[in-house]
Amino acid sequence: MLNAIEIAPKVWWVGGLDWNERQFHGYTTERGITYNAYLIMDEKVTLIDTAKATFTDEFVQRISQVVDPAKIDVVITNHVEMDHSGSLPKIHELAPSATIYASAPAGVNEIRAHYGIEVEGVKTGDSLSIGERTLHFVQTPMVHWPDNMVTWCPEDGILFSNDAFGQHFATSKRFDDENDLAEVMKQAKKYYANIVWPYGAQVQKAMGALAGLDIKMIAPSHGVIWRSNIPAILEKYQAWSTYQTEDKAVVVFDSMWHSTELMAREICDAFIKEGVTAQLIDLKHTHISDIMLYMCDARYVAVGSPTLNSNMMPTVASFLTYMRGLSPNNSQRIGIAFGSYGWAPLGPKQVEQAMQDAKFEMPVPVITQQWIPGEEKLAEIQDTVKKIIEDTRA
Repeated sequence: MLNAIEIAPKVWWVGGLDWNERQFHGYTTERGITYNAYLIMDEKVTLIDTAKATFTDEFVQRISQVVDPAKIDVVITNHVEMDHSGSLPKIHELAPSATIYASAPAGVNEIRAHYGIEVEGVKTGDSLSIGERTLHFVQTPMVHWPDNMVTWCPEDGILFSNDAFGQHFATSKRFDDENDLAEVMKQAKKYYANIVWPYGAQVQKAMGALAGLDIKMIAPSHGVIWRSNIPAILEKYQAWSTYQTEDKAVVVFDSMWHSTELMAREICDAFIKEGVTAQLIDLKHTHISDIMLYMCDARYVAVGSPTLNSNMMPTVASFLTYMRGLSPNNSQRIGIAFGSYGWAPLGPKQVEQAMQDAKFEMPVPVITQQWIPGEEKLAEIQDTVKKIIEDTRA
């Protein structure tokens, strides 16, 4: 029998642990995924969210350790995406008289479209008494689907936060303070950068709606539950959702015969020399979703490509396309486009255009080199980067 875990008196974690998953919508999940669901034992037995369909048996076993699933009275669906709701049909089968609640109208319509199940709709300000507890609902649309909402339980001080504050991180320990906090924060940042980043304005609205709550625990749909480091993760979400940057640089490139690589290394070294924390990233060796982890709070982003068949390298194009799809507010970021060429600097110029389209501030024209950069060119690159940093700090 798989163990349920009591996270507060009469509140149980009953989710699933996906130790081996390594990909989610094009984003690498090197530490696996947790599908969190929560069971509240009150006058009305209440289930908050379910699990991915492939984890239905594991999920039901954990519920069964606490209560017969047929005795579930209420199901709250905070989000209809299938990694959250995939086991809902099984719960509906096991507890056919349970009332299912979702946000109105989006959640109601999405459950109907996915599973053909009729549910009750709730909106911000609605509440539901389940006995000793009253659950309160706050819609958080586009964090990160139209149906998203969170559920607040004031009696326990628990915010069931859905995707907000989550991490793709499989661990046998359920709480932030039971795990390596640096790893938890890293995975929270990567999750935000690859899933939530496009919706900074909506995150700000959601945080505003939750302001003033006496939160003792944040129980997200993925990863660990926050109880000791709540101020820290709230502070990070405030910074990330307002696109705040730090004195950091990310230098991203691909290269064929090392000319663009030489330029990338010179740019990276120039940042380091000026006291700017820098990360050199070769696209042949680093997944684009990992780059977003570094880019999330970087003030400077340099992207380089040689020319291949009159275009930028496909790896560079893929990164720029992925980055632009996440819609980061790049107006606060300094961009540098660079690269080498043989016949014509078409690849580097395409990089420059893509970065302009993504709204980077571009203080200098694209830096190009025909064939191989010599010492004079590399020194010129150093001087250019130094000047950009000086102007930024002025």
